Amino acid sequence: MSTALFRLGWTTALADAFAPFAAQGLFPARVALEHTHIYRVIGEAGESLARVSGRLRHRAQARADFPAVGDWVAVHPPERSGDSRIVAVLPRRSRFSRRAAGDPTEEQVVAANIDTVFLVAGLDGDFNPRRLERYLLVASESGATPVVVLNKADTVPDPEAMADTVRASIGSIPVHVVSCRVPRAVDVLRQYLGVGQTGALLGSSGVGKSTIVNQLIGYDLLKTEEVRDSDSRGRHTSTARQLIPLPEGGVLIDTPGMRELQLWESGDVATAFEDIDALSAHCKFRDCRHRQEPGCAVADAVASGAVVPGRLESYHKLQDEQAHHARQVDQRAQIEERRRWKVLTKAAQKRTKEKGRD
Repeated sequence: MSTALFRLGWTTALADAFAPFAAQGLFPARVALEHTHIYRVIGEAGESLARVSGRLRHRAQARADFPAVGDWVAVHPPERSGDSRIVAVLPRRSRFSRRAAGDPTEEQVVAANIDTVFLVAGLDGDFNPRRLERYLLVASESGATPVVVLNKADTVPDPEAMADTVRASIGSIPVHVVSCRVPRAVDVLRQYLGVGQTGALLGSSGVGKSTIVNQLIGYDLLKTEEVRDSDSRGRHTSTARQLIPLPEGGVLIDTPGMRELQLWESGDVATAFEDIDALSAHCKFRDCRHRQEPGCAVADAVASGAVVPGRLESYHKLQDEQAHHARQVDQRAQIEERRRWKVLTKAAQKRTKEKGRD
């Protein structure tokens, strides 16, 4: 196994999956950046530009079948001049997906093959626990391990008290309080970024993701801007997802700020609400939905102040959103199935007519 590839996250399982392509003279690489159908990939020989081959484009049945940042791909070297060609995408061990803009039934892979996802929130005026719950649910669906990073600790009088409130809600998920204005404050995150490990930062604009990346790599690679004083929100200083190798090994994936992250897969909402899930064991009915059922331990906890009402409302909102999305996807699947049978029926009728003429 190449040391250069190993530092990027190459594994024995990937080598086994790549074996058929190696026999064809292709080389493995990892997607570092995508920009209008042109990809920057990093392989053993360094960086190069690549495009999707016609064969892969023809076989792709959905947007999610195309390469995403973090994917390992099989690449055909360029012939004389021109870009390399991405022939295949190797199996993903994890992926971050969201509903594609403009099409509620299409999946968009945000990033792939992530070990640890850092869910970054700012403790300034834009701090929103409800948004953090949504990110936790998306993280639980991705297959990556979530870690909560509460940035801008210098902007509030008691950041640890706010962190304790978050910890009480999310249970066993690690929570780290940092301030990028303090030298080496983000070093606590390095424990998740060893050689061969992949981390990704997810959070809305203005929370300080680019600043965290710059501190972890040791120089200002990504542009940063101050947030607005009126609402503590920032501009999207990262305009594209990109994979960044770390000096000590491992890689980081930075993502543009996404204030509204539309859910894709229908995972278990309880994974992002460990406190509500624990209380559910004491409900009178095993299938209690915590809405109007009698003997609901969660409703009792809200009434007593042990659970804030907004948290239960968020729990219901995410459940309803998942149910609505599942119905949309099911309707889309039914439409596609009818369309497919219509095409097959026309083709069969055409063959029957031609056979009759013969």
